[in-house]
Amino acid sequence: MKDKAQVQEKGDLQQDVGIEDTALVRRCQRGDVDAAGRLILKYQDRLYNAILKICQNRDDAAELTQDTFVKVLENIGGFAGRSGFYTWLFRIGINLTLNYRKRRLKLPMRSLDNESSFGGEGRASPASFVSDCGRNDPALAAASKESIQLVLQALKNLEQDHRVVLVLREIEQMSYQEIAEVLCVEPGTVKSRLSRARAVLKDHLQAVLL
Repeated sequence: MKDKAQVQEKGDLQQDVGIEDTALVRRCQRGDVDAAGRLILKYQDRLYNAILKICQNRDDAAELTQDTFVKVLENIGGFAGRSGFYTWLFRIGINLTLNYRKRRLKLPMRSLDNESSFGGEGRASPASFVSDCGRNDPALAAASKESIQLVLQALKNLEQDHRVVLVLREIEQMSYQEIAEVLCVEPGTVKSRLSRARAVLKDHLQAVLL
């Protein structure tokens, strides 16, 4: 019963957020600068944290976050609301990040060495992420600072498609449908990529922890 109540509460919260975003978007489309500022303030940290886990570079993440909001505000007049604003925003941000990574494919990514940069308010913590990856393996359940750094290193070494779905699902806590809309793929593709990403990550952690 508790699980059902939690699911219902989450659904109600998402609906309330969607209604609030819709109102702010409509005001923004009418040229309301305050509404635009509220949308940016509401999502800038969340978007930055997700981009940071993908590109692994703080300066790049900050610039890509800024570029995303510039593009969003330039195109918000054409936003028809077929998806939620949050999903649309992340689709733009993730696509910009992936395109940027393709252009810089030959350059090494810098490691993340700050535990506090792993998650954000309302997202999964490093400890819970490590625990989830090794849910049935006690050796992986010890979420020490060393383990957190190992997860960050493992994320860095994952294939880009796998890293993206892990970030969106495990850290950003998006639904399969939301991830599918962000990446413009089928939900089944999201599930298969996520399953593979979790397996690869778990294998990596087992290899270094056992």
